[in-house]
Amino acid sequence: MTEALQHTTVLLEEAVDALLGGAGPEPSGTFVDATFGRGGHSRRILLRLGPEGRLVAFDKDPEAIAEATRIYDARFSIRHEGFRHLGELPAGSAAGVLMDLGVSSPQIDSPERGFSFRFDGPLDMRMDTTRGESVAQWLATAEVQQIAEVIRDYGEERFAGPIAKAIVAWRQERGPLATTGELASLVAGAVKTREPGQNPATRTFQALRIFINAELEELQQALEASLSVLQPGGRLAVISFHSLEDRIVKQFIAKHSKEVYDRRAPFAAPQAMKLVALDRIKPGEAEVAANPRARSAIMRVAERTEVPA
Repeated sequence: MTEALQHTTVLLEEAVDALLGGAGPEPSGTFVDATFGRGGHSRRILLRLGPEGRLVAFDKDPEAIAEATRIYDARFSIRHEGFRHLGELPAGSAAGVLMDLGVSSPQIDSPERGFSFRFDGPLDMRMDTTRGESVAQWLATAEVQQIAEVIRDYGEERFAGPIAKAIVAWRQERGPLATTGELASLVAGAVKTREPGQNPATRTFQALRIFINAELEELQQALEASLSVLQPGGRLAVISFHSLEDRIVKQFIAKHSKEVYDRRAPFAAPQAMKLVALDRIKPGEAEVAANPRARSAIMRVAERTEVPA
């Protein structure tokens, strides 16, 4: 792997400490790395697990699956699936679940994957290149309103309308957009102002990536599944990199960290809370200086409560 395609794992020690924090010196339970990526967290978890411990990982990127084959450890297994499939694990089987959201550096830095406006490559952006529709294929047929909604809702882009109109106009005049360079150039012409230091295409690329991979929907499904998969006392640790993800995680933990009363039965016992919020952790100055991509990371940690009899 070249230097440009190496991946620096964000909040490495903090995430593993949070995940294994209540499991003793040689954890023997089953833990889940729901987003294997390039295996930074998984390798560190395996170093900490006891001989009876197990680690199950998920990832839908074929390149991540290839990287996982380099781990020769009988305690480790990986599933070529997105973490929306977390709920397929047996109920109460996990002593901890870790989710490291977003895109890995090798994905961003590989022009052929189409995630970055810094390189000219095919306009793909699929996490799993073996299935589904690419961004280029979707933009080739989507209507102006559909495109505008995606860019506004998932990118929080105030120029979503002009960008969508420019994409359809380009398609009508020159044919469908095919490369990241074409899209970045088009967006730059449609965005009139931008925050200092931010490329005009940043929000649009984020929005299209999130949409084409159904990232927010998958996150919501995985979070709900974690409630059934985690055993009492099991830890949930989620690292997010932008406000849309963090808002979902924050609201999920808050929702399940309080008792629920049924207004239709005011004297009935409340439904017990399912989680206890433990911590909110951000990278330190040293980590951000060494890895600027860590600057937006936020990790939220919660613990599964005892399940009432």
